Amino acid sequence: MVSEPMKLKAITESEVEVDIRVAAARVSAVVDGRKYELEFNRTTETGCVLRHEGRVFDCRIDGPVESGAPLIVTVARHRHALTLIDPKRLRSALAAGAHGEGAARISAPMPGKVVRVLVAPGQKVSAGDGILVVEAMKMQNEMKSPKNGIVTTVTVKVGVTVNGGDLLAVIE
Repeated sequence: MVSEPMKLKAITESEVEVDIRVAAARVSAVVDGRKYELEFNRTTETGCVLRHEGRVFDCRIDGPVESGAPLIVTVARHRHALTLIDPKRLRSALAAGAHGEGAARISAPMPGKVVRVLVAPGQKVSAGDGILVVEAMKMQNEMKSPKNGIVTTVTVKVGVTVNGGDLLAVIE
């Protein structure tokens, strides 16, 4: 069965366009203009093996694979903190007059140190706006708002060390 193409935005240090099409165990992806043809085999609930041009990569995805949720993707020994944004889903929520369901909880994707707080409680934000920056493994990861709303809580200050999964901010 061939899936409908998915157009996503992957947010790491920058925003990258991602187009994905899945057909059984084959995945076609265009990431920031680069094409990939992959074979995909799930090994565990969070693990999989990818084959690309004869090379095999052991992968793991930690965190919910849903729009706006931070997650960690480990490919071989390389960890990537990112947030996937489904613009179509955000547009449909906004068109319905909603800002998503309930409060958006921004959590630390991995242990690190808060190096910048970009918002304050009571501040209005739009989907994709930067909320704060966490440095982990010598990489700075900007946590972005998954929806339009108001920042109700910021639980950290610059210089604080956080653990993966720690609550950083709440947007309603």
